[in-house]
Amino acid sequence: MVENRPGAGGAIGAGLVAAAPADGTTLLLDSFGFVVQPLIQRGLPFDYTTAFTAVSQLVALPYVLVVRGSFPARDLAGFLRVARAGAVNFGSPGVGSIGHLAGALLAHRAGVRLEHVPYRGGADAARDVAAGNLDSAISTANSLRPLTLDGRAHGIALTSAERRGTMANLPTIAESGFPGYDLTSWNGLFAPAGTPAAVVARIAAAVDASLADAQRRERLAATGNDAVGGAPAAFAAVVARDARVVRDLVRETGLRVE
Repeated sequence: MVENRPGAGGAIGAGLVAAAPADGTTLLLDSFGFVVQPLIQRGLPFDYTTAFTAVSQLVALPYVLVVRGSFPARDLAGFLRVARAGAVNFGSPGVGSIGHLAGALLAHRAGVRLEHVPYRGGADAARDVAAGNLDSAISTANSLRPLTLDGRAHGIALTSAERRGTMANLPTIAESGFPGYDLTSWNGLFAPAGTPAAVVARIAAAVDASLADAQRRERLAATGNDAVGGAPAAFAAVVARDARVVRDLVRETGLRVE
C-alpha cells in the first residue's frame, strides 16, 4: 500500500516512517533529497543519519548539462571557457536539488562562476533553455533530452560517474577533465533503524527479483531511470558518499541550500 505524505521536502513522510515499528512493514521511498534535508530542516523530531537503515537503491537518475541552441560552445571545455570570459547561468529544478548541487560542484572544481537560476521543476528550466532565455540547465536526462533531439539545446556532459541512460552518447564530467566527479540522483527504500537485518535482506531480495523483469526495466528506462537494486550495504555506501559530498561542498563553498 502506497501512502503519499508530501510536505517539508519529504520530511513529513520520513518522520512517520522514523516513528513506525521497526518490523519491515513500513518503509520510506525517498530520493537524493534524503541527504540534503539534514542541511535544510531544523528542529526535526528525528535524525536522518540515525533514524533509518538503507534497504535498496531502486533506480539511478542521470542528470545532464545542456546549453541553449545558440550557445557558443558544444562541449564542456568550451562551456567553461565561455564561463571564464563572462557570466553564464544555469537553471535547475530548485535550490538544494541535485541540479543545483551539480552546477555548484562543477563551478567549484573548475574555478569559474556559474549563476544559479532555480525553477520549480526541470520542465520549467527546459522551457527557458528551449526559448533561449537561459544559457544552460542541469536536470534529469528525461526532461532535457527532447530539447537535444530537435536542436533547441545541445547536451554537454552527464553528471554521473559513467555514461548511462538515454543520453549515454554524452561524455561524463568526470571523463571531461574532472576525475571523481559524480552526482547522480536516485530513489531508494529505507526502513526504520533497528529493523532486523534478515528482514531488510528479504525486502532487498524482493526488490532485486522485481527489477530483474525485463519489461519493468524497459519501462523504467523509458522514463529516464536506470534500474539498480543490490545489497543494502551497497545502497548505504551510496547514501554515505553522497551525504559526504554535499556536506563538503556546502562547507568548502559556503553554498546556501536553504
